[in-house]
Amino acid sequence: MRVSHVITRLIVGGAQENTVATVLGLLEKPGVEVELISGLTAGSEGTLEPVFADRPGVLKIVPSLVRMVHPWHDTIAIFQLARAYRRGRPDIVHTHSGKAGFNGRIAAKLAGVRCIVHTIHGPSFGPFQGATANFVYRNAERMAGRVTTHFISVAQAMTEQYLAVGIGQREQYTRIFSGFPLEPFLAVKRDEVLRAELGFAPDDFVITKLARLFELKGHDDLFEAAPAIVRAIPNAKFLLIGDGPWRARFETKAAAPELKGRFVFAGLVKPVEIPKWLGAADVLTHLSFREGLPRALSQALASALPVVAYDCDGASEVCLEGRTGFLISKRDIVGLCDRLSRLAGDAELRKRFGAEGRRFVRENFGVEKMVNDIYALYQKALKH
Repeated sequence: MRVSHVITRLIVGGAQENTVATVLGLLEKPGVEVELISGLTAGSEGTLEPVFADRPGVLKIVPSLVRMVHPWHDTIAIFQLARAYRRGRPDIVHTHSGKAGFNGRIAAKLAGVRCIVHTIHGPSFGPFQGATANFVYRNAERMAGRVTTHFISVAQAMTEQYLAVGIGQREQYTRIFSGFPLEPFLAVKRDEVLRAELGFAPDDFVITKLARLFELKGHDDLFEAAPAIVRAIPNAKFLLIGDGPWRARFETKAAAPELKGRFVFAGLVKPVEIPKWLGAADVLTHLSFREGLPRALSQALASALPVVAYDCDGASEVCLEGRTGFLISKRDIVGLCDRLSRLAGDAELRKRFGAEGRRFVRENFGVEKMVNDIYALYQKALKH
């Protein structure tokens, strides 16, 4: 079985870590040949490309595959991908992310690839953008959907959103949670040494957020709520894990007199180091306006941290209301303060949510389970 995975860029992020883990897992399957095609990766968001440094020939870079809509580059990318498929003759092309998802699937159809699989890591359209962009992206997804053999959704919410606008048929969709290596997270314990190094006192209530410092990730809402959170929880501190082009903007907000000394910026953290940083926190907030199934939530729960999350896309499929954390409506600043205050004042509730979250993630989010489910789907798809 030959499989070509295609993604727009290999920045440090959930969709990219999912894709890399899938490729590495499939390489261990007997009789499976795998390549990963990506555009160039650059900038403050980091890169996962070094993962393949000791696996020559697996990662192939196509510079014309770019994130922004660019008719000239996109046309070149489609023909370059089609040429790569004809040369490599994959049995399956498996695409990820919006741009690579469109270009990669159209190119696979042109090249006569027999089986085309697409993973929906997050929505390409929705209320987070304007009418014109939604019109363009919905129609692009419909066009690519017509040549797709099967869709993998990281959350059932993605399946329902895509079916609602006429993309594919229900039997073409399979939900496969985005798995990751569980052991480092299951081993996380409160790290008093790291907390002290970061300037946190033993009795500080540390609220962390694990996300790129960029739009639609909800940091602005956290900063808006922060003064009220501090009034309600005088020992509240904030730990922002991640980097991105909006860092300077958020550092300015954190320097406001009422928040001075409350925020710690961890910066860009390698995926393998995330468990260590979660050991410095008491709770994780996830306030994204666009996310298929937030990896930050499952990683926090695996670390026995309770979570407070916006009820956005697939968040409710891992942040189980009243069991592993609290779900609140988008932009519910009052609700955010209230739920964090309840958790800050109830150590037993935090412990109960954390234990249930760890159990749920252990059963559903192992990387081996994800790879095995995808491999089984490939075998089934090739028989039809």
